[in-house]
Amino acid sequence: MKIKGKLETKAVAYIRTSSAANVGADKDSDKRQRAAIEAFAKRSGLELVGEFNDAAVSGADHIETRPGFAAMLAHLASNGARTIIVETANRFARDLMVQEVGFAKLQALGIKLVAADSPSSFLDDTPTSKLIRQILGAVSEFDKAMVVAKLKGARERKRALTGEKVEGRKSHAELRPEVVTLVRQLRRKRPKGGQKSLREISADLAQRGILNEKGQPFSAASINSMLRRA
Repeated sequence: MKIKGKLETKAVAYIRTSSAANVGADKDSDKRQRAAIEAFAKRSGLELVGEFNDAAVSGADHIETRPGFAAMLAHLASNGARTIIVETANRFARDLMVQEVGFAKLQALGIKLVAADSPSSFLDDTPTSKLIRQILGAVSEFDKAMVVAKLKGARERKRALTGEKVEGRKSHAELRPEVVTLVRQLRRKRPKGGQKSLREISADLAQRGILNEKGQPFSAASINSMLRRA
C-alpha cells in the first residue's frame, strides 16, 4: 500500500461494538472484527502496531467523542502509522453524516481509512467511490432503523397482549417491594389519626437504615411514587 509516493508498512486496528452485551475478549463481535482486520493486514503486507477499541459506543457517535478513537489518533501522531483498518465501513460509523464528516477529518490529517471487506471504499475519493460509500452508509442507517422499529413493535405487542412493562426504568415496586409495603404501613401510622407526610415517612425509613440507591434518604417525590404505584 502506498501513501504519498512511499510504501506504507504500518497500520492500526479499530474495533467498535455498539452493545455492551458484545463487549469482551470472548465475544463473537470482537473476535470476528479482529480476525478480518488481521487477515487483511497480512494479505496487504501491513504490520499491525496497535489495536484500539470503543466498547458499547454507538456508530452514530462522532469520532471525536469516542475515547478509543481519540486515543488512536494520538497514537498515530507519534508511531509513524498512517493507516486505520476496520472490519467494515459501518464499524467506523453507521450514521451517513458521521461517516462522511469523520472520513473528511481523517483525510485532512493525512490518515488513510481502510475497510477490510471493501478496501477501495475509503481509499478512493472519486465521485463513484463517494457515491458507493454514501449508499453503503445509507443502507446501514436504514438497517439500524429497521431493527429499532422491529424491537419497538415487539415491545408494544407484548405490552398489549400481557400488560407487562417491557422497557424503561424499573419502579421501586419492582426493585424493592418490601420497602413499598413498609411505606404504605408508615403512611397510616401517625399518632392521633391522620396520615404521615411524605417527608416524615422518608425520615422514618432513614432511621431504619433504609436509603435510596445513592445512600441518601428518599425524596418526597420518590415516596409519593411508591404510594401511587402501590
